Amino acid sequence: MKMHKLATLTTLTALSLGAFHSAAATELTVSTWAGPNHGVNTIVWPTWASWVEEATEGRVSVNVVHDMGPPNAQMELIADGVADVTWLFHGLMPGRFELTKLPELPTFEDFSSEAASVAYWRTHNEYFADAGEHRGVEVIGVGVHGPGSLFLNQSIDSLDDLRGKRVRIGGGVMGDISSALALTGVALPPASTYEAATQGVIDGAMLTLEGLRSFRLAEVLPYTVQMPGGFYRGSFSLVMNPDTWASLSEEDREAIESVSGEKLSRLFGYMMDVVDVRGIEFAEQRGNIFVELPAEEIERFQQMATELPGEWMEAAGAKGIDGQAAHAYFFEQLDAAQGEEGLSADEVIDPEA
Repeated sequence: MKMHKLATLTTLTALSLGAFHSAAATELTVSTWAGPNHGVNTIVWPTWASWVEEATEGRVSVNVVHDMGPPNAQMELIADGVADVTWLFHGLMPGRFELTKLPELPTFEDFSSEAASVAYWRTHNEYFADAGEHRGVEVIGVGVHGPGSLFLNQSIDSLDDLRGKRVRIGGGVMGDISSALALTGVALPPASTYEAATQGVIDGAMLTLEGLRSFRLAEVLPYTVQMPGGFYRGSFSLVMNPDTWASLSEEDREAIESVSGEKLSRLFGYMMDVVDVRGIEFAEQRGNIFVELPAEEIERFQQMATELPGEWMEAAGAKGIDGQAAHAYFFEQLDAAQGEEGLSADEVIDPEA
């Protein structure tokens, strides 16, 4: 009888301890956007969640929630503690972000988004982290999307054919390029672009190649105009609420840092490279046309973009940043990152791999 009571007591104690550990576990709420089929939501968050849970030995888990707010409200959601983590596209918040335009500048060179994202993280840490543009949140990663392209409802023969066309833009350097091309920019979040195209509100859109599939733009804008290296690139950050970060134990903060920062930035870039390829394949399957502009038109665009780096350096200087040094450092790190071993498919969660 005594042994039975002891066994029962032991069982109850074990159950109580299990309940305590369960209650003590931390769940990070990730606010996300761009639709459930976007690579951020099918690759980045599932992979990072797996990394976090493994690194913290299950003490921290991740719960991804869609549509908690529009893309341009995500920073406020995190700063206000409505969610713990999100991803930001800097171009959707005009006036706040200037330093983040550095990796968006047209380069007329081909390089992977993975390498660019790694170089961007290193540059952020070296030059931008203390500038205050991300005040109110903790930056846990950054990212750069692939070559920005023009998706149109009609083909063109020259850049002059773009004059006055109503084209979706998202801010950042994209806005500067739109002005240089004499486009009529229409500010829209990516997810609203398909409907705007079907209703004739826009004649085209500036987006990266993954948008052909992620936002189904290949179905409504069948002509894609590309520029070597892209008309522009896009800058992102992945951020966490500072109170959430401070509430974690030192052990868990170190664990999460080990799978964030450069590693998370590399993951974001890896994802962008993968989904760009899938976007092109999706468009080709639907018979879309990829328009090749003649060499003289590419040269014209290079002339249009000549002043952008200098303008960025001047804006960086106004924020107390040595723009010339930061610009040079970014490209040094880009060269270095391109020679480094990248992520492989077996290191990430990708339902389509």
